Amino acid sequence: MLSAFTARPIVELKQRDKSRIQSLLAFGDRLLVGLYTGTLRIYRVNEIHDDFEEQNGSKSSEDHPVSQPKTRAVELLREVEKFSKYKIEQLAIIKEANILVSLADSYVSIYDLQTYTLQEQLTKTKSASTFAVTSNIVKDPTTGIPSIASQLAVAVKRKLILWSWHDSELASETTELTLAATTKTLTWATGTKIVCGMDSGYVMVDVKTQEITDIVGPGSIGGAAGHDGGRFGGLGAAGMGYMGMGMPKPLATRLTDEELLLAKDVNTLFIDSNGKAQPKRQIPWSTAPDAIGYSYPYMLALQPPSKGILEVRNPDTLSLLQSISLPSATQLHIPQPYISLAHAGKGFLVASERCVWRMGALDYDSQIDELVERGRLDEAISLLGMLEDALLKDKEGRLREIKMLKAQVLFDMRKYRESLDIFTEVSAPAERVIRLYPRVIAGDLSSILSGEESEAGSDHETTNGDNSGDRNADKNSALEDTEAPQGFSVGKLKTESKKAALDTASLRTSKKEDGVDGSDAGSAKGKYLETVDSEKPLEGKDLLAAVLELRAFLVDTRTKLQRFLNPDGTLKPLAQSVDSGESGSSKATFETLLVAPSSAAEDDREQKLLETAKLVDTTLFRAYMLASPSFAGSLFRIKNFCDPDVVNEKLLENGRYNDLVDFFYGKKLHRPALDLLKRYGQRGEEDASAPALHGPRRTVAYLQHLPPEMIGLILEYSEWPLRQDPDVGMEVFLTDTENAESLPRDRIVKFLSGIDSNLAVKYLEHVIHELNDLTPDFHQRLITLYLERLNKGKDMQQGNTNNFRDEDERSGWREKLLDFLKSSRQYSTARALGLLPRDDPEFHEARAIVLSKMGQHKQALEIYVFRLLDHEKAEDYCNRVHLDQDVLPTSSPTHKRPRRVSTTDPEDAQPSIYHILLSLYLSPPAPNKPDWAPALNLLSKHGSRLPASSTLNLIPSSLPVKELESYFRGRIRAANSIVNEGRVVTGLRKSEVVSAQATLLLGDGLPGSNGGRNRRVVVGEERVCGVCHKRLGGSIISVLPDNSVVHYGCASGGRRSSDGMEAFRRPQWS
Repeated sequence: MLSAFTARPIVELKQRDKSRIQSLLAFGDRLLVGLYTGTLRIYRVNEIHDDFEEQNGSKSSEDHPVSQPKTRAVELLREVEKFSKYKIEQLAIIKEANILVSLADSYVSIYDLQTYTLQEQLTKTKSASTFAVTSNIVKDPTTGIPSIASQLAVAVKRKLILWSWHDSELASETTELTLAATTKTLTWATGTKIVCGMDSGYVMVDVKTQEITDIVGPGSIGGAAGHDGGRFGGLGAAGMGYMGMGMPKPLATRLTDEELLLAKDVNTLFIDSNGKAQPKRQIPWSTAPDAIGYSYPYMLALQPPSKGILEVRNPDTLSLLQSISLPSATQLHIPQPYISLAHAGKGFLVASERCVWRMGALDYDSQIDELVERGRLDEAISLLGMLEDALLKDKEGRLREIKMLKAQVLFDMRKYRESLDIFTEVSAPAERVIRLYPRVIAGDLSSILSGEESEAGSDHETTNGDNSGDRNADKNSALEDTEAPQGFSVGKLKTESKKAALDTASLRTSKKEDGVDGSDAGSAKGKYLETVDSEKPLEGKDLLAAVLELRAFLVDTRTKLQRFLNPDGTLKPLAQSVDSGESGSSKATFETLLVAPSSAAEDDREQKLLETAKLVDTTLFRAYMLASPSFAGSLFRIKNFCDPDVVNEKLLENGRYNDLVDFFYGKKLHRPALDLLKRYGQRGEEDASAPALHGPRRTVAYLQHLPPEMIGLILEYSEWPLRQDPDVGMEVFLTDTENAESLPRDRIVKFLSGIDSNLAVKYLEHVIHELNDLTPDFHQRLITLYLERLNKGKDMQQGNTNNFRDEDERSGWREKLLDFLKSSRQYSTARALGLLPRDDPEFHEARAIVLSKMGQHKQALEIYVFRLLDHEKAEDYCNRVHLDQDVLPTSSPTHKRPRRVSTTDPEDAQPSIYHILLSLYLSPPAPNKPDWAPALNLLSKHGSRLPASSTLNLIPSSLPVKELESYFRGRIRAANSIVNEGRVVTGLRKSEVVSAQATLLLGDGLPGSNGGRNRRVVVGEERVCGVCHKRLGGSIISVLPDNSVVHYGCASGGRRSSDGMEAFRRPQWS
């Protein structure tokens, strides 16, 4: 049992004193005792500091029911013999009004609190049975100024009469309410609501609105007030014993600001401040108490004088925590709460007819330690939850530690879900939880010995006797020092771990706990020993169930660690992690996650946190491998801190090579992963244990995800896939990913060239044509590789591996070379021309293309005409060159429509490309002869593009004019077209001038004319020039036909955009 309170007699009537103590009142350091004779005695209570409580704090108060103080606890200051003619039944004070309220001879009287002289006897209170006083702080509804309001409620038969004081001034009006039955007890619930207890039941009275509400609870109150049935009616099973001496007195006490306890006979009901029943079970009293009360934070019940026992219970769990023997005690006096209920009832009094005991409370820290030492962990947790933080040393740490002890007890009882839920709730250190598991989960951290270790340990104990016990005690002591929070004594907790594990009465609060002798607890322990073998090793289904619950705990811990640790292992700033974390995150929460307390150094905190993260992730991996190995892969696909040695060993042992590769990738251990892939990928036959790793495809997929910085590793391990399956291997460099596009291309080209020039060609074609790489070296290198391939392919008889399969393949390569020479502008034409053989017919066209790029059109045409003997290609060549020279880029800002050539040829006109070709046909260099057929064909098709004078000079006089008919016809048609086009343009310009003049002169009547000469524009402060976009202000302006306004200088300079000046100047028909 708990030793929360110690009874100390402070007033004892002497043997010769025939008086009896009838009422008590304690306030401040004063104690007023009302005697049966009507005498009032005033005592001063002295604070006595001795070590009695410290000496007896751990012992039961039943062994020492009454203690004798070393010095006098009270001093009699005054005795008022004629205070009342009759016994003083009840006393109370209204401190703000400096008055003492007394109930005697069925009247309520008011006395001066200093002189104890009668001020007034309230005549309305004749036949009063009880009264109640309350004081509260209220605010004025208009001014908001706080004041103290006190109220006195008196029960007079079926009436309730109320008096009010505001700041020590008595209100002139009183309030009277009529109830259904005679009121026996009054208890203030709030400053405006009072509970009235009657024989027939309870009612809640709102003194402000004068509303009366019956208190009804399921199975507790039979009906409305005025009916004598039901459990609170006095005729229940336990109430039959009172038939001869009247009904049991209805009792009530206020527990907290929002909760009250009603008791009648052995039945109880918890209600809120509005009178609604609370879902709490009844207090298991064996006999009806004579009085009930509340001393923060405990609930008190005084048993009848025949028993003389004061019961102390937890109002949350209703468990009996202490029974104090007080012979013949009849009264329980709780000091009147002023203003607030916080710490109400401290230093309460219990009195018999001859003695008054003052109850001294043990400090709360010692009470918590005692509960934990006795194994009553639930009671300790409940008590910590009710106490304020300021009353305890490190309340948060103590509560967390006790919850972890409870979770450990539940774990030993095989209640894994409840245990791990508590561990998760308090953010228990992962090391402490993992230690509960065997080596298969916890590794070297496990506190559970294996079979061989346990046998060795038992032999060692047998050999060394008690010395081993001493060493174990030292080890446990060291363990406790590292786990317990500062200021919390855990040394005695570990010695009681077996008792705590068996105390199911504390863990199952629904069981009856009233037996002082502990018989219920003993039977529960026996039952537990029969059903759960605490020495049974954790294995089989039990281990699987425990591991499944452990996974949820580790995942939650992992999430909390991420608030303090970056994925790369660096520590986040503590302030930032607390601000971005959930509610309740703090430095203390950070410390609770560590495997050991950290120092103030930043690097030490980071190291400790990394150790914790490594332990959590490694244990989570072991849990996955034991319970559900398929889930282990999901852990490796995210950032983790698993121990590589443990993971490697476990995965190899279970043959999960694919998961091992994923783990190596996540840990950036790329070389071991690629070695593993290479070992299984190069095997001739597929390995049944790792079918997904066979062949180069898995290695290629791995290399595709490596960053460009690891180009050395990529090139090293991509060689064997390229040699085994070039098409698959090239996916490393050709895939459409950011990594592949960011790789250093020069190194890749050099690497691929060393393996196979065809692979280098394939890669260069990819980067040039698809990625639009304009690097000149790559373009030049591709031309070189094309030429090397074509040159090597000629050696068909030597069996060279670079030979073409057939002539079609060779033609394809040649066409690719020609197309690239035409399309690319980045290679060096001089170098390319030097690489092309001069006398090889296969490369004549290539040389022509390169010469064309260099502007050597005559040499290029000579190749087409005299070496290739292909007149169509020569003509096509001229057409391309003519189009390139005639058409200017449309993006040029000075671009104008191309003008048709004149009907006459200027003498300084440069010969066209067709003229060069014609000269080659008609005046070829030796030893070639003139070729009339292609020349005449050229004249008939492109005669209009040839200068007449120079062309006719090339034609020999021996040629018949009839052969030139098509040439002259074309020339005449071209001249006529030019003349006709000029006439059309002249007519359009005249029409445009007429339209502009009409708009200017008659603009007011024409649609879209902008007003003609009479138009106007508004130039405001914010209007800007359409050309330079500067404010116009007071500058000289120019108004354009479209009513746009620009600076005069901008208009004259012609800097208007295409939709302004240029649009105006450009003809509308163009």
